[in-house]
Amino acid sequence: MNQTFLIKYAEIAIKGKNRRLFEDALVRNIRQALYAVDGNFIVRKENGRIYASAEGEADYEGAKEALSRVFGIKAFCPVALLPDEGFEKLAEEVVRLVGETWGKDHVTFKVDARRARKNYPMDSMELNAALGEKLLEAYPNLAVDVHAPQKWLHVEIREEIAVYSEELPGPGGLPVGTSGRACLLLSGGIDSPVAGYLIAKRGVKLSAVYFHAPPYTSDRAKQKVVDLAKLVSRYAGEISLHIVNFTDVQLAIYDTCPHDELTIIMRRYMMIIAEHFAKEDECQALITGESIGQVASQTMQSLFCTDNAATLPVFRPLIGFDKQDIIDISEKIGTYETSILPFEDCCTIFVAKHPVTKPRLDRIQKSETLLEGKIEELVKTAIETTETITIE
Repeated sequence: MNQTFLIKYAEIAIKGKNRRLFEDALVRNIRQALYAVDGNFIVRKENGRIYASAEGEADYEGAKEALSRVFGIKAFCPVALLPDEGFEKLAEEVVRLVGETWGKDHVTFKVDARRARKNYPMDSMELNAALGEKLLEAYPNLAVDVHAPQKWLHVEIREEIAVYSEELPGPGGLPVGTSGRACLLLSGGIDSPVAGYLIAKRGVKLSAVYFHAPPYTSDRAKQKVVDLAKLVSRYAGEISLHIVNFTDVQLAIYDTCPHDELTIIMRRYMMIIAEHFAKEDECQALITGESIGQVASQTMQSLFCTDNAATLPVFRPLIGFDKQDIIDISEKIGTYETSILPFEDCCTIFVAKHPVTKPRLDRIQKSETLLEGKIEELVKTAIETTETITIE
């Protein structure tokens, strides 16, 4: 078939009066995804359908890979678009296309014709029967099975006639940019990239904050997080990544506060700093990769104490996931192998031997009073010296 894709979406179709806004956002995101692919692709919306067509030579396999990562796409189909030149000409093209696509394999099939243009002289049932008959005459190796066919031949009668037999899965979700913006606390672990992916899948555009602790964490640890942001951006689009030098803040907490409370207090200051950049980037929420009970800082009491440091809502899409569930998604989206590279992040360097698992907020806040007079300047310096890079 020629180099055109029919783009299918699911959830967008039920958006009512807002549907056009979601469709337009999806078209923009498809264009952006295909811009990085060799070739010139034209993306257009026609009568409730979105088509992406290559003009001249193009990287067809690269286009498939790009479309498989665009949120909002339920499925996409390599499609032949034919002019309406009468049934005999349509049947001739269908026979040729089936021969090119299915070859001489012994397969069962079913024709699924849909007549969106009601002035076409044959209705859907008549088209199904007539095209099926033409295929059986041309290819003795084929057999009709209307209940469980091995192959489907789809024919859509519109201004042009679309013919396709292959449907490739998209990631689903909503187009990025249609649901606001949120800031991801991105570490070098398995969880946070998956959390960013899942929130972006709901149409949310991402910023990200990474807390770096040189010399305790290396430049390789920093590069690992940049690489993870690049992998997430394949789905989420452009990401502003803020790299915060957190060493002095962590050392002050380590030297001043009770060691069993170190992780909770450090995470509270991470939330404070992340919220600064979230508001700067006009985000409406923070995102973390926490799951209840996975580690000491992720008990119900610990999460309550952490959230108290922020004024923005905190989204935790992995909150009820088992670790294997998270690993499975990370493998699917291609972040797992990078996440398990053995470079420490700042959360694992300054970890207590016996962290408190049921912290009380009043006690945490009392411990934080020991930092008064010095922590404010350290936080200010961390914010002012933050490196921001754009991940495309």
